[in-house]
Amino acid sequence: MTVLVFLLSGVMVAWALDGALGLSFTAKVVPVEQARQESVRSPAEAPALRTITGVTGTRLRLAGEAVGDALVARGRAAPAIRTRHDDKVADNTLAVRVGGLSSGGSDERYRLRRVGRGYVLDAASAAGAAAGLYRFADRVRGGEDVQADQERVVAPRLGLRLIDTGAVGLDADPARFAGGKDYSLNSDVVGTALLPRAPWVDNAKVERIGRQFRTLVRHAVRDGYNGVVVPGFLEYVTFSGVGDGRSVYPAGDAHVARARAMVKAFEPVWRYAHEAGMRVYFQTDMLALSPPLRGYLEGEFGGLDTENTKLWSVYAAGLEELFNVMPFASGVMIRTGEGGSAYRLPGWDYTSAIEVTTARSVRAMLRSLLGATAHAGGDREVIFRTWSVGVGAVGDLHTNPASYKAVLDGIDDPRLIVSTKYSQGDFYSHLPLNPTLLGGSQRRIVEFQARREFEGQGALPDDVAELEQTALRRFLSANPRVEGVWTWAQSGGPLYAGPRSLYLRTGFWQLWDVNVYLTARLAQDPDTDLAEARAAWIRRTFSEDPSTVAAIGQILGLSRATITKGLYIGPYADTSAKALGLEPPPMMWIFEWDIATGDSAALSSIYAATRARVPEALADARKAVELSRRQEQLLSRTDASTWRDQQMRERFADALAYQTNLLTVLGEYRSAVLWHQRWLDTGSADASRQWHAAEDRFRTAAGAHEHRYGNDLALPAYNFTAADGGLRRADRDPAMAWWARALLFALLLIAVAAVTLRRLPGAVGIRALLTGALRPWQVRVPPEPPGRVDRVVVWALPGLVIVLSRAVQTWFMAPVHVAVTLGAWMVFAGVLRCAAGRHGYRLAAAVGGAVLLRTLLLLGVLAVRGPGFYWLGFWTSASGRFLYVMVAWALFLWVCAAAWWSLRLGYRLNVRRTWGWLLGAVGSTVLVGAAVVWAVGTETSLSTWNDQMALLPWGLHRILGLTEYLGIPENVPPTLAVMAAAVTVVSALLVTGRRRGRTAVETESGHR
Repeated sequence: MTVLVFLLSGVMVAWALDGALGLSFTAKVVPVEQARQESVRSPAEAPALRTITGVTGTRLRLAGEAVGDALVARGRAAPAIRTRHDDKVADNTLAVRVGGLSSGGSDERYRLRRVGRGYVLDAASAAGAAAGLYRFADRVRGGEDVQADQERVVAPRLGLRLIDTGAVGLDADPARFAGGKDYSLNSDVVGTALLPRAPWVDNAKVERIGRQFRTLVRHAVRDGYNGVVVPGFLEYVTFSGVGDGRSVYPAGDAHVARARAMVKAFEPVWRYAHEAGMRVYFQTDMLALSPPLRGYLEGEFGGLDTENTKLWSVYAAGLEELFNVMPFASGVMIRTGEGGSAYRLPGWDYTSAIEVTTARSVRAMLRSLLGATAHAGGDREVIFRTWSVGVGAVGDLHTNPASYKAVLDGIDDPRLIVSTKYSQGDFYSHLPLNPTLLGGSQRRIVEFQARREFEGQGALPDDVAELEQTALRRFLSANPRVEGVWTWAQSGGPLYAGPRSLYLRTGFWQLWDVNVYLTARLAQDPDTDLAEARAAWIRRTFSEDPSTVAAIGQILGLSRATITKGLYIGPYADTSAKALGLEPPPMMWIFEWDIATGDSAALSSIYAATRARVPEALADARKAVELSRRQEQLLSRTDASTWRDQQMRERFADALAYQTNLLTVLGEYRSAVLWHQRWLDTGSADASRQWHAAEDRFRTAAGAHEHRYGNDLALPAYNFTAADGGLRRADRDPAMAWWARALLFALLLIAVAAVTLRRLPGAVGIRALLTGALRPWQVRVPPEPPGRVDRVVVWALPGLVIVLSRAVQTWFMAPVHVAVTLGAWMVFAGVLRCAAGRHGYRLAAAVGGAVLLRTLLLLGVLAVRGPGFYWLGFWTSASGRFLYVMVAWALFLWVCAAAWWSLRLGYRLNVRRTWGWLLGAVGSTVLVGAAVVWAVGTETSLSTWNDQMALLPWGLHRILGLTEYLGIPENVPPTLAVMAAAVTVVSALLVTGRRRGRTAVETESGHR
């Protein structure tokens, strides 16, 4: 009956574990990418303009200068720019006429007409005139026909075209990039200008940031962007509108002086974008916090209660203040799904916390901030990003239309814009288009990433224009509320743990500038002929020679197949995998950015999805290398003299050589991993040979890769530390299987010897352990008097087997796991030993025997093909995991039952004291474990254990944090410690209460 109850309990535990893991694999539909190649014509002749008239104000002056610069780049003279124009259009003149189109429709409408030997640009407004001038300049620069749209009224399809700040303000010091281990995700742009004390900012560095920002603005408006997103909020605000103006920051607080200095220094910098005709949005995470602000919120509202509208009134007051000190600001952009220490600027006490995790908190936040925006006046807006990354009740807001509706339904304020990534997940390939963009009653904008962070961080050719065109056409056909895009020119991922390539500043940033440019073209016209637009960009960037343009176009056209086959394992990437309530990314074997992982969770899951298609996955790796070599050949055949800049050709060649080298290394690693998993799965001798051969090739290729690129800041070597650790564990799997078999055989031999050779030293103790394992209630009266060796055996043998079995389970590479396991059993047994007084032989026999029985289960699984087989089954075999957990849990309870029977029957303790000692043993074990984790730190404890066990990605702790990613609250260890302490106290009361039975010593003496 006990066994049955324990097994039923195991069923419930196994069922609960399955639910917590939430492991599933389902097929998904991803958009087809097909780059179209066309023959490339010679560039159109650039027009000869002597004058541009009707140019008034900064906005049109910059647009007119863009036309002049384009003509100079094509070998023409720069035209004169005049504010007034004659009624008659002179030859070789471009006359700008604001108001030349009827009212109504987009402000950016324009029409270009040919009048004699001159041109007239009619526009609905200054915005339309600027749009027309920039498009005219773009056609000139790209060798396109400037009269392609003649006599037709043109208006950009999407009215809001945002760009990030690129590399503005980023530190270009090579030392920041050396080592490639700075995984900070802080995207601040002002940090290099900050001072730790008054005057708080370095004006010389502010001016440098200003120059970089002006360069970005001029480049962006020429590409067709009309808005910029600038990081910042809290650093410009004093909360003077809260209470008496000193409620958040008391008199003399340095935050006030620093904020005022920041406003004085940077207000003119950001204003430039407004003067150039761009909308300026300030971006912040919520909750944004400083120590005094946190103290005020906690003191005033009893904590960070984000469902409380009064809490948001504080931020609403701050937002109104921001609009006052930055009067040109068009609005604010809010993100709620990321935050914490990884986003904090060193030496900067402004930070953020992920606290907006419920539908009510999101709605309270938006209503308060929208109210503040309305009160501030003007056409200001709140842009809310749906990026919720699995945190809280709104964790799938980003990708689940039902959650989107539950959170945002009914909030239809015209000042609200909802911003969402185009993909159903992060900026990876092999993902479906985001279904939440197909509906929703709010205004919507679509997020795209030019510098693809997960696909080489800009170091590899990666032209995503066809994918973006497919996405925009799909969204626009389904949802008329889509009205804009937001392009990330540099943002995304760590800014210093990758290539030292800074947009418009340093390195081969042109490699992803093609995405910046083509995204803007698509936003203006989703039906753009991408082959022609790409050729225009190539002509303005690299060469006007038709054959060279065609070759580069082919290289970019091959880039997506190269990337999607080489950096992704297709069968897995095309599968929607879910685990721990999250959807792991489709890459996963590279986690994240540049770390080839070696953990069992990722690699086992990848194999599970790939099991029936391993040949296809390996063929994709070979195909990627072939495509990369094809790209190298195309580039090498271009005539060097046709390139505008020889250095660019060299950088392009270096990037392609790097790509081929990298994909070769990754291909060999893929082969080694999949063949090892195949061997774990089947035991095939052929799989074993393939695995070891691929591993040898990988180690050779990885060594060469590190030697060649280990110190290259522009093309840095990938990090194979975790991969190497995973392979070293894999190499030990066969030996560990033999260790487990040897231990099982040794235990069997010992048991047989003890039964057949009854006078063998220690045989009595071993027979007692056998009785304890199978019939612990019969250990109450030893049938044979134990000797000294027997008393040692009943304690030492279980302890030795625990240590050896856990060492085998961890490849002899995780001393922390072995120590924790042994320590837990020692605490458990030690407390019980106190119940037995000086006479613990029978207790040790009962508990030790049950422990050995439980260990046999573990060794039986390890004996198949080592720990790798154990973890492959755990992560991928639902039935195998269920059965193992069910039996393992039942055997753990059997250990507790053995202890109970021993105390109750062997030592004649009454029921109350028996339960007291057993609860004390369990409670003390949990208490000590929780206290140790609490003292060391949850993140440190978990990361140390995971580094040695290699269960979850090695980069997880270093980049995101295990506790943050898995959603483990910081108060778990103290909460467990308090609960265990309470159980221990209760057990002490049960033990020390009035006795109705004989003492342990009396019982032992009576039996003797």
